[in-house]
Amino acid sequence: MVETLSQKPAPTLVEPDDRFAQRASRQPIAGWGNFPVEQCEVYRPEALADLQEVVARAPERDLIPRGLGRSYGDAALNRDRGVILNHRFDRMLGFDAESGVLHCEAAVSLAEIIEHFVPRGFFFPVTPGTKFISIGGAIAADVHGKNHHTNGSMGEFVVDFRLLTASGEVVSCSREENSDLFWATLGGMGLTGFVIDARIRLLPIETGYMSVQNQRAANLDAILEMFFESDGQFAYEVAWIDCLSRGPSLGRSVMMRANHATLAELPAKWRSEPNVFKEGIKPTVPFTFPGFALNAWSMKAFNSFFNAIHPNASKVVPCDRYFYVLDQIHHWNRIYGKRGVVQYQIVLPTQTSREALVEILERLSSANRGSFLAVLKSLGPSSQGLLSFPTQGYTLALDLPHTGRDLIDELQQIDQIVLRAGGRVYLAKDACMRSEDFVEMYPDLDRFKAVKAQVDPEQRFSSSQARRLGIVDAT
Repeated sequence: MVETLSQKPAPTLVEPDDRFAQRASRQPIAGWGNFPVEQCEVYRPEALADLQEVVARAPERDLIPRGLGRSYGDAALNRDRGVILNHRFDRMLGFDAESGVLHCEAAVSLAEIIEHFVPRGFFFPVTPGTKFISIGGAIAADVHGKNHHTNGSMGEFVVDFRLLTASGEVVSCSREENSDLFWATLGGMGLTGFVIDARIRLLPIETGYMSVQNQRAANLDAILEMFFESDGQFAYEVAWIDCLSRGPSLGRSVMMRANHATLAELPAKWRSEPNVFKEGIKPTVPFTFPGFALNAWSMKAFNSFFNAIHPNASKVVPCDRYFYVLDQIHHWNRIYGKRGVVQYQIVLPTQTSREALVEILERLSSANRGSFLAVLKSLGPSSQGLLSFPTQGYTLALDLPHTGRDLIDELQQIDQIVLRAGGRVYLAKDACMRSEDFVEMYPDLDRFKAVKAQVDPEQRFSSSQARRLGIVDAT
């Protein structure tokens, strides 16, 4: 039986009159890293009719959908052009407890889903390091999590979705219906249209807790061996890496592995309410830090502190504490200062990963470019999404304080290491990749362009990133 979850009125479709009623506000916006910052014309449609009017009649050359703004680079920016916020499309529409399928609109966040459904025995099946992303954004980036090696990416759990295309038509997309558009949209960074709503299969769980095992690794070889030896014992695996360590300690890490805890694994004090969702008290970073606060010395101190507070141990913790470490602090991105941060994430094929990781880590360490947060994960087989990021191997994500053109040059040189290894850069984190490198990294780009040409021949949906990378014409 499908349960109705929302009492809010559904968006209505009406014929617009001859006046363009929508109003844009010109404002500077950025991704979560606060770099780059661009002036955009921002629209906030209240309903489907408003959205259709914006797509059909907004005076800007092109538009890009935007969710909760947690991508890092310029994927959801559109300099001097249109940005459409999906915030009003925020209803949970129905839930089938037997199949675990949730029907919701695009602005519903992972945070809302987890808070609502953990007490009912379900968890979101694929979650990145933050829960403050929208369903529309999760589809656009085909997000992956700490369990990609076992569960794959977001696309594995999407049953279907409805997409508003450039023509104003609402198109249903699934593996069986409009399948080319389905796979172009998953990972397509909002360039095929505006996701209105979707049906997602949730993951059944016995409790709202995680059984976690922390284990230190002396260096990169040791942590890669741990990933290899896990052999499917843990559903979730992530390693924190000290990017400033050198010599025999290069790549020293803490492996944090976990499974959803069973009722029998819970301490007695929690067994009476095994599915309680616990967030705890969350401090706030009250102001933007000065630029000098994050430097080689402070990051070395942080890395030593992080290593010290994660001894080899097993424990049971609330799911929120394991999955969303940085979400525990509101506005934590203010730590990076006004110049912002470039998050840089790559994936390297298994067979070439060690050599490339050593070269990258040595380069960062010798340049004293420490990352406030650096994580390594194992990825499973590729998604069918035409521009999806994950592929079999290891993914490294780095948060690097933005220091100017020197950092951009450094990362473009690291891109060459990634290319030689047969890897790629994650579009949801990209701020500086060159178009010629992007073409080599994403072999299905021409297939994506062919689908987009059919559904959006005038390139009504575009972004600053899409033009920079040559996904659409830079006009």
